Amino acid sequence: MRNALCNSLINHAAKEDFVFLTGDLGYNALEPLRAAMGPRFINAGVAEQNMISVAAGMSSLALVPWVYSIAPFVYARPFEQIRNDVCMHGLHVVIVGNGGGYAYGSMGATHHALEDYGTLLGLPDMHAFIPAFAADVPVIVNRLFDFKRPSYLRLGRCEKPGDLTLPPYAPWRRLCDGRGPAMVVAGPLAGGILGAVSNMAESARPSLWVLTELPVKKEAIPDGLINDIRQSGCLFVVEEHVAHGGAGQMLACALLEMNEAPREFIHRSARGYVSGLYGSQLFHRRECGLDPGSIVAEVMKRYGTAAKS
Repeated sequence: MRNALCNSLINHAAKEDFVFLTGDLGYNALEPLRAAMGPRFINAGVAEQNMISVAAGMSSLALVPWVYSIAPFVYARPFEQIRNDVCMHGLHVVIVGNGGGYAYGSMGATHHALEDYGTLLGLPDMHAFIPAFAADVPVIVNRLFDFKRPSYLRLGRCEKPGDLTLPPYAPWRRLCDGRGPAMVVAGPLAGGILGAVSNMAESARPSLWVLTELPVKKEAIPDGLINDIRQSGCLFVVEEHVAHGGAGQMLACALLEMNEAPREFIHRSARGYVSGLYGSQLFHRRECGLDPGSIVAEVMKRYGTAAKS
């Protein structure tokens, strides 16, 4: 998705109020954007707290700053500056974190972002965008230029099945129908899970929704999802983020307020480091039950219908 971001931002490079700051990262990916923007592409160095404060100052002068780094470096290191300098003043600063969840694999916990959007959404007027597919990025980028408030863009790896025709972008999208549980997946995990559940018999196959914008607001939950939850009596939420402060908790709270709580609620989320070891992103997903095989097995255990051969 980083390449999709670069290409999308190049389309806005001529805007004189657009400034891009990087925390000394983005090599072999963002050079075309640097060439297009010239002096408005700023390497702020390994000084993320200062980078956020500089961006806040720029926004107060009617510029539109985007700040970029590896996800934990851009939300965890400068958290106080995001809180005090950006959010407390409601400034239009776009914070871009590359490699959400376990994306940086064996580089370990210092490079993982397992609590990023839950942490940031506790700040005033913050919104988070979690594109599921590379094709989502240009649409979200266009929105963020007009968003006029603090925002966090969490990038991952596009896992779209090759033969999938995506529905038009929306914060909530149903990707497949089924008579199994209603399933909501946050962000890029949706691609691999969709590829796996598509082979299931309709009687067990989930009605799969992808969620790409947070926080969850009860008035924005689609009627179609509510109907799917009522029909199956089960809601299954999957996210590569810790449970606390995650999309699952937000959605559960909203449904309770609407008196639409499902009979059964299943939440699969990041569980940290189950074995105490570090490995690839897929290794960590498997340990947490977030990989497509584990998700299918969980659905089959409850619905007991054999997948199509």
